[in-house]
Amino acid sequence: MKRANADAKASIPVFWLRHGAGVPDGCILLSWYPTSDEATTVTARLGLTDSEVTLAMWPSLRGDWSRIVHPTLHEVLDLYAAMSLAKDALRLANALLDSR
Repeated sequence: MKRANADAKASIPVFWLRHGAGVPDGCILLSWYPTSDEATTVTARLGLTDSEVTLAMWPSLRGDWSRIVHPTLHEVLDLYAAMSLAKDALRLANALLDSR
């Protein structure tokens, strides 16, 4: 694992996947492709337990696009962590109710 620093406050863990590999649960896959006008189109997808969802697409970015993409990635990762925690808490509450 590596970390990509887009700013000094927070880094993003980075994993390299082989082409065609599925996005692991809770991970975000960034894909970027050059466009004909010397810009870059960036797409972010989030891996869920049995699927992937497109989070965002930034067409025709120029220069250092990490400052544009970075805040969205952190928001999604924080939201995913909160949802995972809520899901675990609900699972625990249901298990406690079933044990009575």
